[in-house]
Amino acid sequence: MKDAFGTPQSLLILGGTSEIGLATARRLIARRARTVWLAGRPSPALDTAADRLRTLGADVRTVAFDALDPGSHAEVLGKVFAEGDIDMVLLAFGVLGDQAHDEAEPLAAVRVAQTNYTGAVSAGLVCAGAMQTQGHGSLVVLSSVAGERARRADFIYGSSKAGLDAFAQGLGDAMYGTGVQVMVVRPGFVRSRTTAGRPETPLATTPEAVAAAIELGLRRRSETVWVPGALRVVMAAVRHLPRPLFRRLPV
Repeated sequence: MKDAFGTPQSLLILGGTSEIGLATARRLIARRARTVWLAGRPSPALDTAADRLRTLGADVRTVAFDALDPGSHAEVLGKVFAEGDIDMVLLAFGVLGDQAHDEAEPLAAVRVAQTNYTGAVSAGLVCAGAMQTQGHGSLVVLSSVAGERARRADFIYGSSKAGLDAFAQGLGDAMYGTGVQVMVVRPGFVRSRTTAGRPETPLATTPEAVAAAIELGLRRRSETVWVPGALRVVMAAVRHLPRPLFRRLPV
């Protein structure tokens, strides 16, 4: 169960090598989280991430999880919840894709959509249902400002995040009053291994800053968190720009 300050004592990260996910785990371990599950495809990177978190004093376990195999989600994640209550699930998996390549190779575009949206719908519903059964929990969903309005530069990725964002908002409404909180996190450009070599956009952030925003959002029981906060105002303006003007922006 969460402590008196609302800090999760048990955490499941879907996307166990995610830099944002691991930064969040480090932050919550420092605040008394004691059990961490890292769910992802078996790999040396997953094992290394678990070992590093163990040095911080947490009981860290790994579980084989594949976002592209939704048929396995109920069984795989059900086994995690069977081991004990999970206070917080962080849905942190996703792929950026390569816009130019994916436009020319529709199956590659489908893979982006299946990972970022279909896999998240499946895992999100399984985890929300398990937390509803246990009577409490927070599901934190990493969305993106890219989902606020499709850009020419990344509309395949952006559309998948738009779908995820809408799903998470609806799931939050469905869970209202059940003891399960759903929080949508919308970061801007995050400096990480995933974005290395890509042009940086204004108001760029870091995994550590996103982790800090997640912790604050949990304490406040927020439904939506922007990182950095100024993006809320920026995207409100961008969302309502006329399309002819929006097409002329250098985005």
